[in-house]
Amino acid sequence: MAEKMTNRKIAALETKRKLLETAKVLIREKGLVNTSVEEITKACGVANGTFYTYFKRKEDVVFAISHDMFREIYEKAQSHDGPFMERLAFYMVTFSGHIERDGLKLCQDWVRNTVDPDLVENPYDKGKLRMDNDSMKGMLQKGVERGELKEDTPIGALSDALTDILYGEMLCWDMSGGAYSFEERTKTFCALFLPAMMKPYLKS
Repeated sequence: MAEKMTNRKIAALETKRKLLETAKVLIREKGLVNTSVEEITKACGVANGTFYTYFKRKEDVVFAISHDMFREIYEKAQSHDGPFMERLAFYMVTFSGHIERDGLKLCQDWVRNTVDPDLVENPYDKGKLRMDNDSMKGMLQKGVERGELKEDTPIGALSDALTDILYGEMLCWDMSGGAYSFEERTKTFCALFLPAMMKPYLKS
């Protein structure tokens, strides 16, 4: 019986993964508004009802696509081999690059569905900004613990500012219609402005 349950869970996870990957491809091409649940399930070869086994509504797909990946980006940045400034830049650039590679339409749909917190039904995405801010705090806190940042570093204020910068860049990229590279814009910020911003808090 235990083996059957395990196999069932594996199959369920695989079905959910296929739904997410298929939805990502379709939304990249057409946007969420122009992508139907029927198109997603048809491309996966499953019934419409199967979609609602895993997701309450179509918008939840966008939220699910983003959540686990950004946690993985944070963990990779924390384990990145290099000094604090390299780890911080790695996190910010990888964050931006992932959003850009997922495509403008997917990002615009995510912003559209989360800009008003009162309208966000998915509990994961209601806390997405908080999660990203906590990740930035974690990057800074680890720098203090490793003796790379001064103990009186204003972690809360700095994490707020850096997260605001990433989200501001993302919004401007959205509004430009992808007229430039979000990832390259973040690289420029990290090369030209991040060192001056962090200098007062770095241990020499």
